[in-house]
Amino acid sequence: MAMARRGAGRDGRPTLEQVAARAGVGRGTVSRVINGSPRVSDRTRAAVQQAIADLGYVPHRAARALAANRSDAIALVVPEAETRLFAEPFFSGVLRGVSAELADTDIQLLLTLIRTPKERARFAQYAASHRVDGVLLVSVHGDDPLPDQLAEMGLPVVMTGRRSADEPVPHVDCDNVGGAQLAVEHLLGRGRGTVATITGPSDMYVARCRLDGYREALRAAGREPADELVARGDFTEEGGHAGMRELIARRPDLDAVFCASDLMAIGARRALRELGRGVPDDVALVGFDDSALARHLDPPLTSVRQPIEGMGRAMTRALLAEISDGGSDRPRLVLPTELVRRSSS
Repeated sequence: MAMARRGAGRDGRPTLEQVAARAGVGRGTVSRVINGSPRVSDRTRAAVQQAIADLGYVPHRAARALAANRSDAIALVVPEAETRLFAEPFFSGVLRGVSAELADTDIQLLLTLIRTPKERARFAQYAASHRVDGVLLVSVHGDDPLPDQLAEMGLPVVMTGRRSADEPVPHVDCDNVGGAQLAVEHLLGRGRGTVATITGPSDMYVARCRLDGYREALRAAGREPADELVARGDFTEEGGHAGMRELIARRPDLDAVFCASDLMAIGARRALRELGRGVPDDVALVGFDDSALARHLDPPLTSVRQPIEGMGRAMTRALLAEISDGGSDRPRLVLPTELVRRSSS
């Protein structure tokens, strides 16, 4: 039977001690180099890295994480039902961005849905036990206490979107007000006289911002926004369908609608077809997200493009930086939006 190399592990793989001996340094110095500590000279770091390469040493991930008091895992938390997670392109886009940013790391991603106060409390307890190094929060409603609970634990947190204008938790958002203004300005520029909107949930800051942008664009054009031209939606297809029927019942003369999400625009298109209204001849339609759904709608949907995957990437970079440096930079990023014109308007 072949004998294991002297100092090698039971599985024959090189050990930390072998690397230290070859580099002529202590075991602790090798650990500091592996964990990226700045408290090592360039010359020593180079010697350790050469020894690692010569021996083919692979750090034991679990042991390294334990030594650094890290789990090498982050959680992506969505406080919504699974039906919304799988139906709405926004969530899949954010998930693609997060996954792409983690692809070249050793970080594991835990996807968690929170639908009830009990599930929220259970996740807070899970996070408090140091099972994850940080949390990404998506689609947070205004009264959700979880971001503050996690921050009070000292756990790094980054959100997509905000709960208010003065959100204290680090976040990545897009220009929702400006995007809505672009949509309404476009509809007015196409000669539409009665422009309505279907909003998102009133307890979400993103929805209020898009409604503000709608109103600001109308006022800038010398038109006073009318409450009867605003239908409250919920970012779902059914919400768009119900909102469109409500608007037509109130104002059968409307000739344009800005929907605060592409999914609601799809529901609105279905309602218009049921009511015998053509798009764009009778009613021009604009959405928000510029998801793949927008391109495949009949007719293709004009939509405000927000960089959804870019938001996922940016929030992941911000969270990893906060985990790494202890939160010296608490990002509050607002990414630009643009209008993509198609034949629905």
